Amino acid sequence: MKKWIERLTEELSDAFERAGYDRSYGKVTLSNRPDLCEYQCNGAMAGAKAYKKAPIQIAGDVVEQLQDSPVFSAAEAVMPGFINLKVDPGALADFLREMAADEDLSVEKTDAPRTIMIDYGGPNVAKPLHVGHLRSAIIGESIKRMGRFLGHKMIGDVHLGDWGLQMGLIITELKRRSPDLVYFREDYEGPYPEEAPFTIGELEEIYPAASARSKEDALYKEEAMEATHLLQQGRPGYHALWEHILHVSVADLKRNYERLEVTFDLWKKESDAQPYIPEMVAYLKEKGYAHLDQGALVVDVKEEGDTKEIPPCMILKSDGASLYNTTDLATIVERMKLFHPDEILYVVDKRQELYFTQVFRCARKARLVKEDTKLSFLGFGTMNGKDGKPFKTRQGGVMRLEDLMGDISEEMYQKIVDNRSVKAENARETAQVVGLSAIKYGDLSNQATKDYVFDIDRFTSFEGDTGPYLLYTIVRIKSILKRYQEEGGDLAQGSLREAACESEKALMLELTDFAPSIEGAFAEKAPHKICSYLYGLANAFNRFYHETKILSEEDQAQKSSWVQLLSLTRQVLETSIDLLGFSAPERM
Repeated sequence: MKKWIERLTEELSDAFERAGYDRSYGKVTLSNRPDLCEYQCNGAMAGAKAYKKAPIQIAGDVVEQLQDSPVFSAAEAVMPGFINLKVDPGALADFLREMAADEDLSVEKTDAPRTIMIDYGGPNVAKPLHVGHLRSAIIGESIKRMGRFLGHKMIGDVHLGDWGLQMGLIITELKRRSPDLVYFREDYEGPYPEEAPFTIGELEEIYPAASARSKEDALYKEEAMEATHLLQQGRPGYHALWEHILHVSVADLKRNYERLEVTFDLWKKESDAQPYIPEMVAYLKEKGYAHLDQGALVVDVKEEGDTKEIPPCMILKSDGASLYNTTDLATIVERMKLFHPDEILYVVDKRQELYFTQVFRCARKARLVKEDTKLSFLGFGTMNGKDGKPFKTRQGGVMRLEDLMGDISEEMYQKIVDNRSVKAENARETAQVVGLSAIKYGDLSNQATKDYVFDIDRFTSFEGDTGPYLLYTIVRIKSILKRYQEEGGDLAQGSLREAACESEKALMLELTDFAPSIEGAFAEKAPHKICSYLYGLANAFNRFYHETKILSEEDQAQKSSWVQLLSLTRQVLETSIDLLGFSAPERM
């Protein structure tokens, strides 16, 4: 269905045309002076030069054509040439009835669906998720959900780090601690044990211990590098250990991502790209894209017009070893071959922008992607503590994501218990749902590219621009609708009428902006725009709620109309928070 703002623009465009002017000047926007009008059109200002007329004269001509408009109840030409507009309450109610009947709530599916791969998550195996993994996961998840809602084919890939030095470090440390394990016997022909010789807890202790020792012991680091090399060459015992590490780590990662309500379509790994590397390297050499520079194989990616130095993209080190660049380029080759994406979007720390500039330029220059394949980088800022520095534990260490979620859930549990609005046996479950909204909304309400302060006290508040405030609003609506049903009302009966007061009309106008907000947020890859819309909608509803005695209204037709308005508001709120990646409980 045609969006509300498009209908208003069409009405203004027709009026410009009837007045003798080009209809392209009829664009309608939200008023920047809501105390004067609801919408405005500045087309008369733009057309003044073309028609050699004063803007106020053009505006007056157009307003004359709107005197009997079925869409606008008031249109006024204001110096120096603005057209101030108020919409007809009947036309507004008609639109919302149509919106309520539309399963997509007025959002039009794209007529040109694209296949978009999103690389988000990016954890390394054998390491627990920490707060540094939060932003990539929840920003990527939200963009994926938005894209699917609009009709695109979205493919989310966690892209695990499983092939680097950390594997060699773990193998070396295991060998030091348990040298008699069969994995280290060169004469052993298998089969290897099905059960891993470590738990996830032991694995998470082994890696940091090995990493710390490698920084102090050069021989130990050399041994780890050799173990990495042997693993990549296919040594059976090391490969069996690698499979154990993957199995144990991925099971734990899936559990934590599930708790965060983040899912991936693909659990691909760095190692999956390795088979593509030899052929890719040979191609880069054969076609002359790559050349030797001090023994290393590189591709020049500097372009005319660069204002800063862009170093070459290194493909192989002087000893022939591959790098992250190599793996990421091979991953692009793999993705193009297997999934034929129209776009590959990387949701990663903004400090990696130069690196991805090199990789993208290399992929384009070497024609590893089609000419019309888009390579996108969404660099996010850091999540900081109140001191303005990257978020840490009280002891100064990097906080595990699991611990952060536990702390938030506990904070919400105490508030819910104090509020006594939820039965004791349901309080823990409700606290987890509300806590997740606090984390996700607290993050997503900030522009992705900017750093922000993670303030637990503010994010868990039931007041202000927070996730719990939104959920409290939804629960309030659910409660009213439930009471209406308990009193014998039928949610399917009744028709939405014209607004009976200004606060109701304001709420209705907020609802019309749902489709543009979702489409704009996806186009700009900006979940914070949905958050901004949601906060405005929640505020509009709460103003209407506090001014209106809904259930005690004696006029049954009016009451059922308000119930229809509440039902639509709930649908829009719940659809929107689902696009952000969280849901609302029944009670709070």
